[in-house]
Amino acid sequence: MKTNTLKYALLLGFFAILAACSTKKNSYISRNMHALSTEYNILYNGEIALQSGITELKTQYKDNFWELLPVERMQETPENMVPGDKKNPNFERAETKANKAIQKHSMYIEGSEKNPQMDEAHLLLGKSRYYDQRFVPALEAFNYILYKYPKSDKIYEAKIWREKTNMRMENDAVAVKNLRNLLKEIKFKDQVFADANATLAQAFLNLEEKDSAVSKLKLAAEFTKQDEEKARYHFILGQLYETQNKKDSAIAEFQNVIDMKRRSPRRYVIQSHAKQAQYFDLKSGDTLAFMEKYNDLLEDRENRPFLDVINHQVALFYDKQNNYDVAKKYYNRSLKSVSQDNYLVASNYRNLAEINFKNAKYSTAGQYYDSTLVRLDVRTREHKAIKKKRENLVDVIKYEAIAQNNDSILHIVALSEPGKNKFFEDVIARLKKEDEANAKKALEASLATANNASSMNAASDAAAAENAKSQSKSALLAATKESSESQSMMPPGPSSSPSSASNFYFYNQATLSFGKNEFRKRWGNRALKGNWRLSEGKSKIGFGNEESEEDVASTEEEVVEEKIDPRYTVDYYLKQLPTDQKVIDSLGKERNFAYYQLGLIYKDKFKEYKLAEGRLEKLLENNPEERLVLPAMYNLYKIYEITNKDKAVVMKNKIITQYPDSRYATILKSSASDLAKANDTPDAAYNKLFKMYEAGQYQAVLTESEILIDIYAGEDIIPKIELLKANTVGKLKGLDEYKGALNYVALNYPNSKEGKEAEALLTTNIPQLEAIAFDKEVPMSWKILYKVSSNPEDKNTKALQDKLKKFVAERTSDKLTLSFDAYTMTENFVVIHNIGSEDKAKDIATILRDYKDYKIADSSILISNENYKVVQIRKNLADYLAAKKP
Repeated sequence: MKTNTLKYALLLGFFAILAACSTKKNSYISRNMHALSTEYNILYNGEIALQSGITELKTQYKDNFWELLPVERMQETPENMVPGDKKNPNFERAETKANKAIQKHSMYIEGSEKNPQMDEAHLLLGKSRYYDQRFVPALEAFNYILYKYPKSDKIYEAKIWREKTNMRMENDAVAVKNLRNLLKEIKFKDQVFADANATLAQAFLNLEEKDSAVSKLKLAAEFTKQDEEKARYHFILGQLYETQNKKDSAIAEFQNVIDMKRRSPRRYVIQSHAKQAQYFDLKSGDTLAFMEKYNDLLEDRENRPFLDVINHQVALFYDKQNNYDVAKKYYNRSLKSVSQDNYLVASNYRNLAEINFKNAKYSTAGQYYDSTLVRLDVRTREHKAIKKKRENLVDVIKYEAIAQNNDSILHIVALSEPGKNKFFEDVIARLKKEDEANAKKALEASLATANNASSMNAASDAAAAENAKSQSKSALLAATKESSESQSMMPPGPSSSPSSASNFYFYNQATLSFGKNEFRKRWGNRALKGNWRLSEGKSKIGFGNEESEEDVASTEEEVVEEKIDPRYTVDYYLKQLPTDQKVIDSLGKERNFAYYQLGLIYKDKFKEYKLAEGRLEKLLENNPEERLVLPAMYNLYKIYEITNKDKAVVMKNKIITQYPDSRYATILKSSASDLAKANDTPDAAYNKLFKMYEAGQYQAVLTESEILIDIYAGEDIIPKIELLKANTVGKLKGLDEYKGALNYVALNYPNSKEGKEAEALLTTNIPQLEAIAFDKEVPMSWKILYKVSSNPEDKNTKALQDKLKKFVAERTSDKLTLSFDAYTMTENFVVIHNIGSEDKAKDIATILRDYKDYKIADSSILISNENYKVVQIRKNLADYLAAKKP
């Protein structure tokens, strides 16, 4: 009986389970069975996958604290993903679990869902799609909850996620409207209330409504229960107050983050300290307290991942105080820290470059600027500005090197003979000290290496170790002596400088010389033989034994054989000084021109007026060429107007008094209204010149351009005039002269737009023009040339043109044209164009010569269109005529 009862019970339970598995029956067992299976099996695993994906996302995400942080930390968009990157698989797993729950456990019966877990399944589905950045299907999932489950306890959360998705799809206005309505519905100020306000704040930020964003972020920070979110919201509030120039409010918000201590992620705390440091007032602030705080931050082990930020702020602190040596030390410490912040690294390099630039270390500054450009985004204005500054620095490095080098040489040349000797003796003394110091360091390093090797090989026996150490030293000294004697046979020279020698002991001549001297001081002159350390050989260390005659002789031979380093002799340097007065004068001219160029570069390109002032003043002290004096004085006047008004008045009067007829004096005496009425500005003058060029008045352009270059020396318009002049030279003087003129522009104005254009023409157009030659191409049309003077108003020229115009007008069917073409400074051509063949050109030339209506006595030249181009480019008409003679 019991067996039958058990059997029936099992069967009943089996059928009950089958009934419960059905999604078509709305029974108590079915609802709870499916809800239980959904919540504690499928959705549980899906939530774990979703949270794992979010955790991984936040770990990989790097905030850019140089910009306003977004409210939500989100991974990179697909457009920014590097090839080979994969999306997070956890979100795909979460979506799969959500779909499985919906497909297998949904109980949609009679128009409503009976499984109470389906709203959470759709919410999980929408979140996983959102984080996978598939926003359209994510929006569909959230809208499904709002449509099908209006009474769900997740309805507010679903609405928030829907608006977050709308914002990702750039529907910010829609999100603002819906979130405002949602906040009216929420009755309890809990985490959902905080999330709604934070989301609305981001929508306002997207719409550039920062005041509205501030009020909503305050509410979000107040009611959120998550410390990470609270810290982030306070930090963003501080950034927003920064943009609104509300210094005190910004400092207070950053202090809120700092006061959270360990409840806030460390990155927000450190960045808050850095933000507050930017507002520190060096004049009224407590500098001791500031450094005490930052020293504590540097010593805290928790801050090791952020040493790059902390050291950077300390460096800025010293940099603002003009304590550049200490600032450089901390900038370098920041660079040594492993940093993921490219802009921070770029800032370190940029500030180091600025410090070196201020200290006139232009070559080093250029290297730091190069490192800065590598780290900066090429699309930013800062990158473009630094790139331009680096390009300008090429000229600075070049001219500063010329100025310093020539100044040094000229200073020494100007000394008396005793003065020169004294100068070089001081140089040699310093050089010897440096060599000895370097040699001593190398010797100590070699001995330390030998000591380490000996102690490692005999660590187990102290006595053996000491013996090994002694032997290694003895062997090293003996080898030093032997190597020094062999090296002394080599011809010494400048290449033996320690700076160029290897650090290895036996390859360094200075080290060997030092070691040899130290050996003799201690052991005396010993013969190279066995048992050299025996007491009878120690003649120079106080044992009372006298040297043998053989020892003295060998010592004298060694002294004779040992050659003196020429760097230690005065004659070595005196021979290198220039003695020819022409060479000395050329050094002075080159130096003065370098100072002039430096003055203009610092003034116009870097706005470093003090540096520009110093270079131009030094130029005028050096008795420069006459052509540089007036431009230098005028540029100094312009600088003094900015730096020293009194000096400006003195310089203005000096120019007017000493150079009353100069253009600069005219400018200084005229008022701004007078200059405007006269339209006598550099730009106006250039525009007039360019119109003459377009009109083909090349001879006039060449003459006028040379005048303008003298008048506007030192002005920004000069490179434009020079390039126009170069093009005019090409029109009148041929390819070789054109090449030389372009080369002049490229070399003298390398950083200007015109200099770069000239360089481009030299590398591309000039080789093509050099390749052209006569009869290289098949003639397509012909021309008839008549040589005339360069003056189009000449009586004979006008008569010739009138006859040719009449002929061309009568030959309407041939479509002939006439032009007046410049050739050289003294010759032009009157040209008939569009003649179909050589025979036809001959017929026309005959008609013009013999027909009674024309009777042109001038000799004509028949030339193909292609050969005419060669003649105009190379100015070699004589070569063409010579080649055509029978």
